[in-house]
Amino acid sequence: MSMPLSMLEEGNNGTIVRVGGLEETRQFLEKLGFVVGADVEVVSKMSGNVIVNVKGSRVAIGKDMANKIMI
Repeated sequence: MSMPLSMLEEGNNGTIVRVGGLEETRQFLEKLGFVVGADVEVVSKMSGNVIVNVKGSRVAIGKDMANKIMI
C-alpha cells in the first residue's frame, strides 16, 4: 500500500512508487532526484516542510510537493 511522502515519519525510509502532479511539477521533482525506484529518507519535518535524503542529496520540499510523491 502506498502513501504520500508527507506521511513518512522522521528517520524512516521509503521507495518512490509514483510521482504525481502536473507535468512541470513531475519534471521539477525528477530533477531533484524524486524518481520511481529511488530510496528516500525523511531527515526532519517542520511546519509542514519535509527535508529528505534522496540519491545522496539533502532536499527540502513543501508539504504540497511531498503529497505528490507516493512511497
